[in-house]
Amino acid sequence: TSVVGTFLVLYFAGFTLNTFTLMALSLVIGIVVDDAIMMLENIMRHRELGQGRVEAALLGAREITFAAIATSLAIIAIFLPVAFMRGVMGKFFFQFGVTITVAVMLSLLEAVTLTPMRCSQFLEVGQRRTRFGQAMDGSLNWARDFYRKLLQIALRHRWSVVVFSLVFFAGSFATLGKLNKEFLPAEDQSRFMIRLQTPVGSSLAYTDSQFKKVEAFLAGRTEVERYFVNIGGGGGGAVNTGMAFVSLKAKGRRGVDRITGHELSQQEIMDVYRQAMRKLGDFKAQVQDPSLRSFTASRGFPVEFTVQGPEWDTLGKYTDQITAALEKTGLVTDLDTDYKVGQPELHVIPDRNQAALHGVSIASIGEVINAMIGGVVVGTYPKGGHRYDIRVKLQEDSRPYDQRIKDLYVRNNRGELIPLSQVVRLEEKPTLQSISRKNRERAISVFANVTKGESQQKALEAVPAIARKILPPDYHVVIGGSAQTFQESFGDLFMAMILGILVAYMILASQYNSYIDPLTILMALPFSVSGAFLALWLTHQSLNVYSMIGLILLMGIVKKNSILLVDFTNKVRERGQNDVKTALLEACPIRLRPILMTSIAIIAGAMPVALALGPGAESRVPMAVTIIGGVLVSTILTLFVVPSVYSLLSNLESKKAHHLVVTETGMPVPAAPEFPLRKAKKALKKNS
Repeated sequence: TSVVGTFLVLYFAGFTLNTFTLMALSLVIGIVVDDAIMMLENIMRHRELGQGRVEAALLGAREITFAAIATSLAIIAIFLPVAFMRGVMGKFFFQFGVTITVAVMLSLLEAVTLTPMRCSQFLEVGQRRTRFGQAMDGSLNWARDFYRKLLQIALRHRWSVVVFSLVFFAGSFATLGKLNKEFLPAEDQSRFMIRLQTPVGSSLAYTDSQFKKVEAFLAGRTEVERYFVNIGGGGGGAVNTGMAFVSLKAKGRRGVDRITGHELSQQEIMDVYRQAMRKLGDFKAQVQDPSLRSFTASRGFPVEFTVQGPEWDTLGKYTDQITAALEKTGLVTDLDTDYKVGQPELHVIPDRNQAALHGVSIASIGEVINAMIGGVVVGTYPKGGHRYDIRVKLQEDSRPYDQRIKDLYVRNNRGELIPLSQVVRLEEKPTLQSISRKNRERAISVFANVTKGESQQKALEAVPAIARKILPPDYHVVIGGSAQTFQESFGDLFMAMILGILVAYMILASQYNSYIDPLTILMALPFSVSGAFLALWLTHQSLNVYSMIGLILLMGIVKKNSILLVDFTNKVRERGQNDVKTALLEACPIRLRPILMTSIAIIAGAMPVALALGPGAESRVPMAVTIIGGVLVSTILTLFVVPSVYSLLSNLESKKAHHLVVTETGMPVPAAPEFPLRKAKKALKKNS
């Protein structure tokens, strides 16, 4: 119901079925059933206690509705700050958050209305129970009794439980330093590209001869499905640059590599090609994964930055020093810049004295050279309703691109033909292939891939550290491209997470009319982070945008277990059970079954994503691993830490209540301190 309704809302909201909306729908499958599970389980419990269908539905729904609303609002609260993220990432995260929010709200509506109605009409107890169902009931009953015994021990050692949980949380951050941090994980999409570049100034024929070596290499690779190479397809379209686009066979059809003994992944194949290209010919090659170009309009390299300053020659020298130092770190590979010196350029320099002596104007010299090489427009002709220029110039094989320019003639002011060799001199010198500026400053762009096994964040942190040692005050480094998006997105996601937690606290505080109960509920959040970090480390995944999505989602869903425990304990105390420990031992084991069922549902919903089924699914694996690890660890620790913290904070609350007196108006106010003289008067009055 909720998924179908979500599609309807997405249609009217103008959203598309993209990576983020589909990813949200795949993950929300395990979340939308939570409210229904909690409702059905509680109604079932009342039926097993002997109540009728209608009475059990009414009582069960009444008990669980508040907790269901609290859990749903807690999930929605996490995604409110995400809607205000900037840039392209903000737009995608907005659609992700709206999709989950709509699905959760529809599931809540269904759980508090349709589920009790269906239970009041169709729910039966004890009939047609299968052996599997009986075994599950027996296992859950055993788990409930075993949990009650462990909880008794935990409540006797409350401070030890809290201290252990804090040590565990702090220790989990040791794994954070071991995680690679990157913007986007690499995907095996069975395709990649190779940027090729022969030396600056190479002719088209020479470039073609070198690129044919790449074609021959690709033709001999068994894992290649198809390929094509073009010249002028990279680096501004110069004749010494090109691109090779490679499509691999699908995973499972690439064959076993004779060296490694297993089928190579796309990243491993790219490393093989990267090594082979270095020895193949007189060209420079950069092997690039197109999946890393998402969310940026630049070249899409994981490491991109510009060196900016006032002087070209000095700027080039400093850039060479920075790239050399960066390459020595071993953090990057395929290092390249757009500072390409060597493009041959012929300078025609007029000799003004000789030109004046022969009566030749400087303008005439320029006009002759332009006419002979570039051509001049002498008229137009119409055709098909359009006018076309008539350009006159020398034939291709007669155009003088070199020293033969001196053989041209120019007319002087007397109508005589004067050889250009008498009024000009020629200088041939290398020059820049392209000139770039950013913010009115000269700029040289640097591009690099991250070395396999290294962290993108470490590489980006090394750039300014190296630049500070090399650049003078007038020169500076600016991070750009996908690297800039990486830094901005992580900062925005972290702030969204913090704001989401604050919003969730305010909502819970208003619902429970308490400052302490929300703190107890939020105790589940640190353990979910610990579980996420441990899961990423154990599975060798990186901390990236998708991992951060999983963390934000965790902030919403793991509070569910705490809400179930705290809410039901409060209800037991409201029925007259004044002893906190007894209330916890009664309430928490009863809530164990829905906690386990909802947690298993969330993990089962994330499992297909974690298995990376289909091409390009590797990018979503860190998100699913984050959710599975966070829910698993949080569920286990929440069952003991939340009751312990609840007990400790309840003691503080009761001490605070003892220091309040009720006035005639019914308002509680702090009691006056008991001074010795007042105590003595009370004692005398009592004895009398």
